[in-house]
Amino acid sequence: MRHMKFFVARAVLACAAGLVPYAARAADWPEGQPIRLIVPASAGSAPDFVSRKVAVFLAERLGQAVVVDNKPGASGAIAMQALAASRPDGYTLGYGNVATLSINPSLLAKLPYDPERDFAPVIALISIPNVLVARVGLPADSARALISYAKANPGRLSMASAGVGTTSHLAGELLKKGAGISFVHVPYQNAPQGVSDLMGGNIDFMIENLSAVLGAIQSGKARALAITSKSRSPVLPEVPTMEEAGLPGFEVSAWGGFLAPVGAPRSVVDRLNRELNEFASLPATQKEFAQFSASLIGGTPEAFQRLISDESKRWGAIIRANGIKPE
Repeated sequence: MRHMKFFVARAVLACAAGLVPYAARAADWPEGQPIRLIVPASAGSAPDFVSRKVAVFLAERLGQAVVVDNKPGASGAIAMQALAASRPDGYTLGYGNVATLSINPSLLAKLPYDPERDFAPVIALISIPNVLVARVGLPADSARALISYAKANPGRLSMASAGVGTTSHLAGELLKKGAGISFVHVPYQNAPQGVSDLMGGNIDFMIENLSAVLGAIQSGKARALAITSKSRSPVLPEVPTMEEAGLPGFEVSAWGGFLAPVGAPRSVVDRLNRELNEFASLPATQKEFAQFSASLIGGTPEAFQRLISDESKRWGAIIRANGIKPE
């Protein structure tokens, strides 16, 4: 019995010793090393833009360098897997969005990470609505007119998307069900390809991220019919919402935020949350992000977790109901 107590005591001490490094780092965080910020997209993309702005802000506020590490590919799974495998010491963070956190779990059969299990949400930061846009020359100058035309010509219209399982594709599935219409879905490898064909008159309409189609709208090469946010966008104040167009509850946005590996010290998560809420509240931040149609969200880590969970249920149901599989 005496030997047993000795071994138990040693085991407890060993476990406690294993916790000391993270506890010590949490007390002094951040100190002595740069913070890595993993981004599931290439340089120049919207997630990269957001992450680099955040990196500059955090470096100034925390007094430590924040290095952006771009890991594009596999629908964001490469970056998310790297984040999940990182040490939860506060020196590795990641950017996650609706695709990596709420769509991929239902879309991809073998996902190398679990959004609910592997991450500690820090803050939901930005949201960009989609917009229903039509080619110039299509005999439909509103969402209602587009729906009426589709009903009168079933299967004749073509809808572009940025790819299978993207918000532009899933928004089309929502439109199909909500309006009771049919059309041909044409998935592209990315949004710019679809927008190009829309402007060229080869595709009839899209429900694409506003930042991706704003230039086409402002140049008169595409016609905005409805916005997918709850309220009208200050960027296109004359464009009605989908709800105003007769589709109640039709809301689609491309949102994103920041996470740490699960097990990260709560004191670190709370500090990051405070700093990024401050970042989101700055007039300069809001003005700069509004230029590409983004609104700032902010809030608690728990609110971000609820957003991930709610959106996972919503998009998962749509993916399963329509048998959507990646190409």
